Amino acid sequence: MPGLEAILADNRAAVDDLGTAAERAADRWTTPPAPGRWSPSQVVEHVALAMEESAAVIRGVPSPRYPTLPRFIRPLVRRFFFYPILAKGTFPKAKTNKAMNPASGPASPAAGRERLAAARDRFEQACRTRAANPAPIESTVFGRVTLEEYARFVALHSRHHVKQVTVGAA
Repeated sequence: MPGLEAILADNRAAVDDLGTAAERAADRWTTPPAPGRWSPSQVVEHVALAMEESAAVIRGVPSPRYPTLPRFIRPLVRRFFFYPILAKGTFPKAKTNKAMNPASGPASPAAGRERLAAARDRFEQACRTRAANPAPIESTVFGRVTLEEYARFVALHSRHHVKQVTVGAA
């Protein structure tokens, strides 16, 4: 697995790509591509929320947006969801939990890029601060995972949503 700085660079590139895709989607910024789908603005908000909540998890702060699964379920979710995503390098098509489903998002692509950059910076800061502590991250969804694994999961999540905004099918 690549080191933390390489993973953060990949997430940074994914967030930049999402910002570029958002700017290209300016003409449909707040319009979902179909009923029940997210607009580009909502996709950007979802990714920003995910990075902010992930930063909280990395800092050891309970996330009100992430579910708390029973401890005996977490190894199963880790084995059958988390690790396969890391191994394949892609996210499956899936729905998020309600708390991570944004009702709206930034008002413009420029505001979206700023929102993403701020969330990315908080995520990177949490990762770099936590890097001094070799103990695993304790996720209420996946259980114990390494910082590098968790950061890579976030980077893959960011990259996953670039594709959705690019093709207009969130």
